[in-house]
Amino acid sequence: MLTIVGMPDDKSTVAEPSTALLLVEDDEILLAGLARQLAIPGVHVVTANSGQAAMRELAIQPFDVMISDIRMPGMTGLKLLRAVRECDMDLPVILMTGDPDLRTAAAAVEYGAFQYLIKPIHVERLQSMVEQAANMGRLGRLQRELSARSVGDGLPIGDRAGIEAALESALNSMWMVYQPIVDAWTGELLGREALLRAQQALLAFPRLVLGAAERLHRLHDVGRAVRDLVAFDIQHSPEGSLFFMNLHSEDLLDPYLYVPAAALSKVASRVVLELPEQGAFERVDGLAERLERLRDVGFRIALDDLGTGSAGTGLFKSLDPEFVKLDISLIRGIHRDPSRQSIVRSMVHVCHDLGKRLIAEGVETLEEQAVLREFECDFLQGYLLGKPERLSCEPSEHVRSA
Repeated sequence: MLTIVGMPDDKSTVAEPSTALLLVEDDEILLAGLARQLAIPGVHVVTANSGQAAMRELAIQPFDVMISDIRMPGMTGLKLLRAVRECDMDLPVILMTGDPDLRTAAAAVEYGAFQYLIKPIHVERLQSMVEQAANMGRLGRLQRELSARSVGDGLPIGDRAGIEAALESALNSMWMVYQPIVDAWTGELLGREALLRAQQALLAFPRLVLGAAERLHRLHDVGRAVRDLVAFDIQHSPEGSLFFMNLHSEDLLDPYLYVPAAALSKVASRVVLELPEQGAFERVDGLAERLERLRDVGFRIALDDLGTGSAGTGLFKSLDPEFVKLDISLIRGIHRDPSRQSIVRSMVHVCHDLGKRLIAEGVETLEEQAVLREFECDFLQGYLLGKPERLSCEPSEHVRSA
């Protein structure tokens, strides 16, 4: 919101930001008094006598700052803060209480409150706090705008409550797409790799969903949700082909992964679990025993992203994978890079000597396909052969060309 303020000499005008303040307090007398005290020039105050009323105001218009009492019937100030983050990641929230509690204070900080104030509060301090919070909120929105214009792997700017809200939204809107993996020569379908998608703008990529889950210690929630989605799709797909799906190293610590009655376990004979070469497997106690239990259920194992990590032969021996997947970084433009050609040729020969079947990821051109065929790579995956789609998609005809 901008206010045009005339200069004393009336020769020019400047645009100065005014502050829209949402004040939430269930005590009507205190609410009215605070509203009068905070309605200084440049501050527009809107009042709400409950958390629910505050959410209605937030749905109508944007605010620069929110001040809320913590102890309110129905929706407390902390619950309101969490709900706010579902619609605004950057709104500074000042929480007030007349009954301070260490756990409540800690929770307020954890969920991103701008300030935690104890009543009674000097009005001058509260006015100053509103100004600081408004400026910080504007800075946060500018940072987010700049972040949106750049490409990065990090999580969006936001506090714990905002990330929690985004992750919940992602968990409730996830679906799977599948990219075909085909025989390098015949084009026969070996299987499909399951890839996560979520209708959540702030967590638009799988790495961001996993990053949020890791920060909130909820990787098991994401892993279970993905496995259930894949299991449902397998149960409703024709028999025959395999389904490859990625596991985070933390998934190996989830007891539910090993339950024979779990949805994915029921179709384990059609599932290949992909474990990345750069995964933090040193944190997984009894890795060999865990893999043996998975194989007993019926799963097969693939070593994913070979060429991106430095785990070496130790991990290869521990996993003893049925499939090995070459990372896209080795494949992209391989027809123009003799050094990578030499590396990939050697990897193919070693994998074949060990009795492993090899899959090249990221094949996008006929030239890359030709090189991989020359090196006798077993299977290919990439946009040349088929894009990630719903299960009705079939491999591209490009794979059948010599």
